Amino acid sequence: MSYVKATEVLPQEVLDIIQKYIEGEYIYIPRKKCNRKAWGESTKSKNKTAKRNSEIYRKYQEGTSIKELSEMYYLAPKSIQKIISKIKRETLQRNAS
Repeated sequence: MSYVKATEVLPQEVLDIIQKYIEGEYIYIPRKKCNRKAWGESTKSKNKTAKRNSEIYRKYQEGTSIKELSEMYYLAPKSIQKIISKIKRETLQRNAS
């Protein structure tokens, strides 16, 4: 997200209308729904998180405890449990189809 000076991009009539509601403040103008990107689409966050979660699940299957995983990945035990449950559910659904 970047800041753009309104006087450089908006016609004066539009600026006058906006100034009736807000003046001298920052305002966020969201993207149109058709132009929105999904979380992690423009960065590698989504892939990194998926890879990390797969590692957590694999280590859990190999016998690493939830407490140990929690300490390894700096996540709450409840978060580790949720990751494991989610991957188990996805695996069962894949195997069922």
